[in-house]
Amino acid sequence: MLRIETIYSIPIGLSLLLSVLCVMSLLEANVHAGKPESASCISYDPAEMVITVKCQTASLRDIDNHLNNPSILRMENADGVWLLNASIVVDKGAMLYVNSSDLSWLKLLTKQGNGGEGKRGVETNIIEVHGSLKLDSVKITSWNLSSNDYGRNPGTRDLSENYMVLGTPRPYISIESDATGTTDISNSEIAYLGYEGGVGGGPDDGITYFGGNGSVIKNNDIHNLYFGFYSHGVSNITIENNTVHHNAHYGLDPHTGTNNMIIRNNVVHDNGGIGIICSLDCYNVLIDSNRVYNNTKMGIMFSRNMYDSVARNNIVSHEDSGIVISESHSNEIYNNNVSYSGRGIDLDKESYGNVIYNNVVRNIPNLSDELRIEEGAAENNNVYANSISTPSYQEIKLKNELQLQNNPSSPSSPKPVHEPTNPKESNDPFSFGK
Repeated sequence: MLRIETIYSIPIGLSLLLSVLCVMSLLEANVHAGKPESASCISYDPAEMVITVKCQTASLRDIDNHLNNPSILRMENADGVWLLNASIVVDKGAMLYVNSSDLSWLKLLTKQGNGGEGKRGVETNIIEVHGSLKLDSVKITSWNLSSNDYGRNPGTRDLSENYMVLGTPRPYISIESDATGTTDISNSEIAYLGYEGGVGGGPDDGITYFGGNGSVIKNNDIHNLYFGFYSHGVSNITIENNTVHHNAHYGLDPHTGTNNMIIRNNVVHDNGGIGIICSLDCYNVLIDSNRVYNNTKMGIMFSRNMYDSVARNNIVSHEDSGIVISESHSNEIYNNNVSYSGRGIDLDKESYGNVIYNNVVRNIPNLSDELRIEEGAAENNNVYANSISTPSYQEIKLKNELQLQNNPSSPSSPKPVHEPTNPKESNDPFSFGK
């Protein structure tokens, strides 16, 4: 059977035009591949003053390019100082990068004096993370346009004295319990965030982790927040090589079931509450090689059923009490240096199964407070081989009153999950004045 083919010819000029259009289409697709997926992944609700980020990855400049509204977000000067007059919500599965390629300093405007009072059901602008957030090499603070200054009234509390003063609302960063990724903060200055909103008032402390398991907070200057750090029920967070100072209340406060955390090589000083406190069912927490001084009340505290945790190689000074173990169990406290404080190491009778050894305590006003073992605690804890100012006095006190032996061959406690502990292999790297 005869097959007949019809051949159509395309003019050369038209063929070239189609080729050019095809190449341009491919180039445009490649350009947009490195940007947020579409304009719909960044949105702004003017009624609530909330920017929502749903992009797989986005930067602050991406937000600015999309909004193009200087009343919401703008660069203040050529030095990379930006003003944000809205909240940012990072949605599940999304990631927001804020780093030095876009800015040097992000000022989170308070709503007081900026036209935002009473919106969104909260009293200030916030960064709320349900996805992932990466902060690197930037400065992030509150800012009040009316006073042209940081927010400076965080409020205060002392619950042991039933005392509380509510603060003026300041912006804060909250990582929510449903967060799908980590919030990592590195090489940055985080300051003047958070306020006293009332006990149980919400995540308004400054930097609060309800989620974000596996996050790393490293090499930062964290100061003048309400709490330097607060967490609730999170795991595997590392807080390392930070300076945490002049925060209105606690310095570092892992709380309520926080576990498998490392707090290492930080300098924690001049905070309005306890320097480092882990409270209420925290476990497998390592507090290692920190310098802690001049905080209010206590340097390091194990509180309310903290267990299977370690404090070692810390230098603590100029505190009301250096290291306190209260209602906590099966912990190890060793190779720490405590000095120039009202009390050295304080163990209460509600605590049991703790092992306290190879610590150095010096320059405590009252000899009996160097190693203060509450009556009734001796039978249920193991205290031995600690170096104190008057060893003969303490040996008599421990043997006769508490029935303990200051003996380095005493049995060891259960090993924590972080790593095996052996006093002979744990050489204290710090020198200590005697």
